[in-house]
Amino acid sequence: MIGPLQTLWPERTENFVERPLLQSALRELQVFLRAPRFWATFGAVVLIFWVTGPYGTAERLAAIPRLGFWLVLHAVAWAIAVTAIVLVNTLLRDRIPGLGRRMALGTLVAGVPVGLATNAISLATFGGTPTVLDLAASIATGLLLSALFCALTYLTMSSRQAEALSSVPAPSEEERADVPLLRRLRPENRGPILHMTVADHYTEVTTSRGRELILLRFSDAVEEAGGTQGLQVHRSHFVADAHVERLLRSEGKLAILLKDGSEIPVSRSRTEAVRTRWG
Repeated sequence: MIGPLQTLWPERTENFVERPLLQSALRELQVFLRAPRFWATFGAVVLIFWVTGPYGTAERLAAIPRLGFWLVLHAVAWAIAVTAIVLVNTLLRDRIPGLGRRMALGTLVAGVPVGLATNAISLATFGGTPTVLDLAASIATGLLLSALFCALTYLTMSSRQAEALSSVPAPSEEERADVPLLRRLRPENRGPILHMTVADHYTEVTTSRGRELILLRFSDAVEEAGGTQGLQVHRSHFVADAHVERLLRSEGKLAILLKDGSEIPVSRSRTEAVRTRWG
C-alpha cells in the first residue's frame, strides 16, 4: 500500500500546482494580448469614443475626464469579454468543433457581464438610479461590444495558429510509424507533435492539426513521441524543435517562446541542454 501511495504523491502534487485548464487559458490570453491588432484596435476605439463623445459624454465631461471615462470603460469591458471568450474556447475545445462556433458562444456568455459592468461605471460617473430598460440597453450594448471582441479574438487566434502550423510539414507514413503516440489521437488531430504538457491525469498533446487530451502519463507520452525531434524542457513540458520561436528570460529564468506565442518554463536541470539545442 505504501508503494503506490509514494508513486502517486509526486504526480498529485504536480497536478495540484499545474491546474491544466487555467494554464491553457492563460496561454491563450498571452497569445491574444501580444497581438498588435488587439492594441491597435483598442486604441482606435477609445480614440473614436473620446473624440465623438457619444451617449452625452461630450456635453457632460471635459476632454480629459472624457478620455479617462472611455479608457476605463473600454478597459474593463474588453478585459471581461476577452477573458470570457478565451475561457469558453479553452473549456469547450474538445466538445465544440470549430474556433468560430466557440467564439460565438463566448460572445453570448460575455454580453451580460460586459453590459452590467459598463452600466455600473456610468452610474458611478454620472449618478442616477438604474432601471430595467437601462440594464437591458446596457446588456444589448455589451453584446455588441462582445461581438467586436469575438471577431478580434477569432482573427488573432486564427492568424497565430495558421502561422504556427504553416511552418510544420505534414508527417509522412514512415514518420507516423515512428511516433506511436499519434495512434492514440483522433485521426483529424494526427500531425507532427509540437508540444505536450501535463493536464491532471491526462497529457495535453498539441500537433500541427489540433490539440487533444489523452489519458496517459506524461512520461509515457514523451516515450511514445518516438522520433519527434524535440526536448523535455520541464517536468511538465515537451517541446518539438519545429515549434520553438526563440529563447527568452522571464522573471530571471530561462523560458521558451513558442511559435503560437505562448511561453514555456525551463527547469534549472535542463537549462544547459535547452541552450545547447536552441540557443
